[in-house]
Amino acid sequence: MIQSMTGFGKYVIQLPSKKITIEIKSLNSKSLDLNARIPSAYREKELELRKIIASSLERGKVDFGLYMESTGDETSAVINEGVVKGYIKQLRAIAEGDDVKFLEMAVRLPDALKTERDDIDEEEYKAILEALNNALKEINIFRSEEGQVLEKDFLERIASLNRLLEEVKAMDKDRLSMVRERLEKAVADLKTDLDTNRFEQELIYYLEKYDITEEKVRLANHLDYFATALKSEDSNGKKLGFISQEIGREINTIGSKANYAPMQQLVVQMKDELEKIKEQMLNVL
Repeated sequence: MIQSMTGFGKYVIQLPSKKITIEIKSLNSKSLDLNARIPSAYREKELELRKIIASSLERGKVDFGLYMESTGDETSAVINEGVVKGYIKQLRAIAEGDDVKFLEMAVRLPDALKTERDDIDEEEYKAILEALNNALKEINIFRSEEGQVLEKDFLERIASLNRLLEEVKAMDKDRLSMVRERLEKAVADLKTDLDTNRFEQELIYYLEKYDITEEKVRLANHLDYFATALKSEDSNGKKLGFISQEIGREINTIGSKANYAPMQQLVVQMKDELEKIKEQMLNVL
């Protein structure tokens, strides 16, 4: 079953003093393009987190966010007492004022606060991995549901192409007869004597150039192959893209050989259906 590259997953875990939120959003892309927003305390784990995401999502433009909100009394910021006192002393030396005003000014100056970086808490990191895996499950469910919608649309388009192909087959005999009559009339209008046998040979050779038997067979096979590939266990948008290119090649050849207005009109309809397939193909994983 095919999957869409479009999806969204979110999971929240509440710890005693922190709330951990994982958000993952994906859009279509030719390859995996992963943008990660991670707190500085967990930068050393970024590569591992990226590998987990890449193995699950495979392809797409992915935005990953790890957000941590303190809900307890803990704080990682500490007043740098020595620096603040030094600032206050300098302020006293250049201006008059009370210590409260000087303190308000000092804490806004560089290095007044320092951030204590603790080692990564293993239990907290396990909670992050749990949240990540649950968010990935959610986004993959989203992708599968979107894939079902795409699959339904593809099958309708393929069915439409098969109907148009049947119409092409039905009018093919009339087409060759009309081309033959048109050529015979053009020659008759020249009002010159012709070698009948030679003319018939040349006419047969000419009509063979407009024969679309092989194109009809190949197009039918490509349409069947596309429908079969949709039902395969893995989602392979690139493979479907290659098949749609082959479908387009046969349709174009039929159009160039048609030399018959009613058939060319059918070819235009076929191209329109195929173009819609190609547009949606950009979203397939």
